[in-house]
Formats: sequence, structure tokens, C-alpha cells
Amino acid sequence: DAIVALLADRGHDVEVVALGDPWPDAGRLVGEAIGAGRCERGVVCCWTGTGVSIAANKVPGVRAALCTDAVTAAGARRWNDANVLALGLRLTSPVVATEMVDAFLTTEVEPSELTNIKRVP
Repeated sequence: DAIVALLADRGHDVEVVALGDPWPDAGRLVGEAIGAGRCERGVVCCWTGTGVSIAANKVPGVRAALCTDAVTAAGARRWNDANVLALGLRLTSPVVATEMVDAFLTTEVEPSELTNIKRVP
């Protein structure tokens, strides 16, 4: 709820998919929204964040990063061109989650990293 509220407050169109679905479906559905171009970036959550990040990363064109803080989320964008932020609900407070989402959305890719980013299929 905190993430959806933050996105709406920032003027983003929010497409909630797979709410309440098992984590493999949630990761895949968000990944498909990114891969199909319906969404530029996504956020996936499960108990640890690991399962949804793995499931999302199975979709071509998805670069999901499991992050634990805002600095890591910014780095995932800056150095890896991550387009999906994965969060673990077990240890992530709403405050930390919104900090991560904010960093993820406001950080751009570092142009000097594009050559390395393209090396990852």
C-alpha cells in the first residue's frame, strides 16, 4: 500500500498485477508487463524478494534487482539498468520500501556503464 501510494503521489500510472497470486505468477506477470512494453519499470514483492526476482528475470528484457536499501536500489539503476525492483516483505518497513522505490525511480543509468550493461544478456 505504501508503494502504491508513493507512486500515485508522484503522478505515476500504477498497474497492480498479481496481488495475492503466488510469487512465481507475480514475478512473471510483472516481468511480462515490462517485457511487453506496457510498463517502463516494475516493483515486485514476496516474503524474501528472492523468488519474485528470479521469476521476473526469466522474462526476456527484464533486469530485476533484489535490493535492501535506497543506495542499492539507486545502484541497480545506475550501474545495471535494472527495470524491476524486488523487495523482501519480511525485513522491509514501509519507510525503507518507499525510500528504495523513490531512489529506483529517480536514478538514471550511468552512460559509462552502457557497454557493460549490454554484455549481460
